[in-house]
Amino acid sequence: MDDTRLGEQTDLLDKEELEEPPLYKVLLHNDDYTTMEFVVEILEEIFHKTPAEATAIMLNVHNKGVGVCGVYPAEIAETKIDQVHNRARKAGFPLLATMELV
Repeated sequence: MDDTRLGEQTDLLDKEELEEPPLYKVLLHNDDYTTMEFVVEILEEIFHKTPAEATAIMLNVHNKGVGVCGVYPAEIAETKIDQVHNRARKAGFPLLATMELV
């Protein structure tokens, strides 16, 4: 193999290695049963939001029907959604979390 082709392959590998994974917004959806306090708790504990940030997001969920909790690569977003659903079910709430490509 000549040096030119090796250089081209190395350039391709470098570009592939530098490519960022797609990001997803994790969304919480409003319902008529989940308490505001529980939503704030979820935002603080799972999404590591400050009390002020958690309250602002909770108010978006309450007033607009949906709120953005954060932006993550797919696997992290899926894990956080699973954590929300597990905690909500254990507490007896139907809180829904979804993800949407940024």
